[in-house]
Order: sequence, then C-alpha cells, then structure tokens
Amino acid sequence: MSNSNNTQVKPTVVIVGAGLGGIMLGALLEKCSVPYVILERASTVKPLGAAISVGCGLVPAFQQLSIFDRLESLANRSLHSLILREPKELLLTLDYTAIEGFGGHQPFILSRHLLYDLLLNLIPSQKIHFNKRVQTISEKNNRVFVNSTDESVYEGDILVGADGAYSTVRQQLYERLKLEGNLPVSDEEDLPFSCTCLVGETKPLDATQFPELNNVDQPFATTLGKDLPYSWVLFTTTRGTISYMVVEHLSSKISRAAEDLKSRNGENSEWGPNVAQAMCDLTRDFPIPFGAGDFTLGDLYEQTPKELISKVSLEEKVFETWFAGRTVLLGDACHKFLPAAGQGALTSMHDAIALANQIYALPSSTNEAIEVSFKEYQDERMPPAIDACNSSKAMAKGMERGIGGWIAFQVSKYMSLWMWNNFVLKPGCIHRPQIGFLEQVKIKGSVVPAVSPSCEKAREIFEKRAGTVLV
Repeated sequence: MSNSNNTQVKPTVVIVGAGLGGIMLGALLEKCSVPYVILERASTVKPLGAAISVGCGLVPAFQQLSIFDRLESLANRSLHSLILREPKELLLTLDYTAIEGFGGHQPFILSRHLLYDLLLNLIPSQKIHFNKRVQTISEKNNRVFVNSTDESVYEGDILVGADGAYSTVRQQLYERLKLEGNLPVSDEEDLPFSCTCLVGETKPLDATQFPELNNVDQPFATTLGKDLPYSWVLFTTTRGTISYMVVEHLSSKISRAAEDLKSRNGENSEWGPNVAQAMCDLTRDFPIPFGAGDFTLGDLYEQTPKELISKVSLEEKVFETWFAGRTVLLGDACHKFLPAAGQGALTSMHDAIALANQIYALPSSTNEAIEVSFKEYQDERMPPAIDACNSSKAMAKGMERGIGGWIAFQVSKYMSLWMWNNFVLKPGCIHRPQIGFLEQVKIKGSVVPAVSPSCEKAREIFEKRAGTVLV
C-alpha cells in the first residue's frame, strides 16, 4: 500500500457557534481525528427551544455515531399530529406512520436539549471555549485568524461560521466580499421574518393532571387561534415535561433592522429585555388541548423556569454565498427556515455531515483545494436547503389566518391518504446521508436515499486508507 493512501490531510478547523450544527460538525471531526476548536459567545451551554423532531433523515448518521439507541430511549414516537381550532375543536389529524416504510425508521420527538447533550457528550470539554465573542476575522499566509473580544486569537486552516441567523462570521465575510464587488445583491438584503415565536419547556408535570404524559405515542398538537393571529404547538416528552412553541403571525414581512428601529423610536415597547415575559402575558389565557381540565398556556408558563423561556424572530432566507477563501458557512448562518416543517435542525446537521466528509477527503490544505471542497459542499447542500425552505413556507401557510391559510388547510384536509403519503411524506425520506469515513449502516425502507457526493468522496478515501472495502 502506498504512503499516499495512508496519509490523511488534517487541516485545523475553527468552528464559531456551538448550536446543533456546530457541535454536530465537532463530533464528526472528533471521529476522524481532525483538529478543531469550537468558539461560543455564550457563557455556558443553554440550548433554548421546544422539542425537536428526529426522523429517518438523521437515523443512519446517529447509528454510525453509536447514539441512536440512546436517542430512541429518550424520545416519544411521532406518528400523528393534531390540528385544532381554539378552544379545542379538532379539525384534522395528520398520519405519519407511512414514514417508517419509506425511510426505514419511525419519526421521534424529544427535548431539544437532550439531543444537544447526546452530541455534546461526543466532544471533549476542552475543545469548546465559552465567552468567545468574535471581534475580527482575517486571512493571511494561507491561514485564517479569529480574534475574540477578550483578546484571544485562534488560527486554523478553515473557519466555519455556525453562529446562527445573524452570524458574525457571515457578516464579516460579506463585508469583505462587498468591498471586493463580489457579493450578490440578494445577500446584502436583511433577513425578513413574518413571525415571532415564544418557546419553552416545563418542569416535570403531574401525570394525573396531564395524562398525555403517559402516552409515548401522544400526538403533538397545533392549535390555531380563532380571533387573534397566533398558533401554538405542544409536545410531550419522556421526561414528563411539555414543550411548547407559540407563534405570532405578523401582518407582513419585516426585518430585524426595521424592528430595532421601531424599538429605538418607542414604537415597539415589546422588543427589549422583557420581550419573553411580555409575550407570555399576552398569550397566557390561550386554551391548550392537553390536561384533565381547562388548562391554558399560562399554566405551562408558571411551570417553566423563566430563563428557559425565550422569544425569537422566525427568519426565512437561503443565502447565495456560502463560502469564500478559507471561510465557509453552515446551518442558520447560510439558510434559515420557519419551524413549521421541522427542517432547521435537520438541515444544519446534514450540512455538518457533508462538510465533515469534504474536510476528511481534502487532498491538501491549499487555498485551491479548500475552495474546491467548499464549492462541492454548497453544490450538494443548496438544493435540499431550498427545498426545505419551500416546504417550511408551505407548512406555515396552514397555520396562518386569512385566505392563504384557509386554502392550505382545505388542501390538507381533503387530500387522500395515498396523496399525503406519496407526495408529502415520501419526498421527506429521500435525504438520509451517511458519514463517509465511518462504517456504513444498512439502508432500510422502500425509498432509495439520494446520492451524497461528499459521502461517496469520503468513502473512497476511507477505503483507500484502510486498504480494504467495508460492506
């Protein structure tokens, strides 16, 4: 066997952002012994949000990482969902049971922070640095340098911006490209959003008051507001808690910059340090379909630690530019979706898999080799990101008030089960990527997964380095 088959290029990777996409990438780089560091601006790990859906699209990779069995033990099965109109009028039940036949595994729902912890446990604690707010980024002498506000400096061969919708990495990258005249006009536009959202998870609740907690197949429930532009979604968890997401549907799309300007001019007193509490106060009397009694969202808020309730804007955009030089973007930093279809975390982790495959298979750490890999990464990941964005918009339509929401609801209500299974559920099972440098798992389900070029590329390199072909 030649030395070229055994020599692995191991570029040093600096990851900015310790969200699900960032830690997924870190966990993958840990598996293939690529040196990396994760910089997080927060002082501690605090994964806010409600429950999260994990479907067949992530199961193969989680099996390769040996965390799927643990995930399955922590999750409820997600076989149905309920659509109700305030107060508790059942409008529609959506059936997801066909997904197992298509994709080989049933979908699950679990607390977002439990999934986060599963991935975090794959990363040595010394490789994550907190209180590291990025100040400047530069490239020189074929290296990238990250300076944080505490005057620390980190350098590497590759910089990954996994720092969310308002990514500092993206902003600085785009400023440089704009000065060079290389930034598309659409990438200069602010992130628009048409919804704001309150998310949280209660403490463990009394199952005699909330009997739904005893049912591992409990459907998640979406309630549409009757007279106000709100919808709210509830999920039960195996920890005896209820996660919730309360969405305010705005009358038109606005940008964060416009919202901040209104706040400074005194037109929007909600936007400030007490925004979550203000939204809690506005929505606390909304009825919920869970519980042996007339419970409201306020009853859930009172059982939630205040620091675990947050209000966020729900942006929607797929950027055109995902990389330049030695810097590349991942997850919400390059695409942001509405949460209706549960695509955000899934797509971020798929990005991490494709990018890890590309980094593993790098033939060298030259600028040319890195840019070729980044382009292949974007070419692979952008079409699914656009599809996910469109899917999220379509699902969100059914939660809106007005004629658009009414039409979307009527289409869903009268769609045949065959059409629902084959035109809604089946396409969602196409993207089930695997990690090219770990032993492959058996493909299950009737839907043949889409080809992942990055996985095939990494797999070929892995087999050459191993000197054998693993089946």
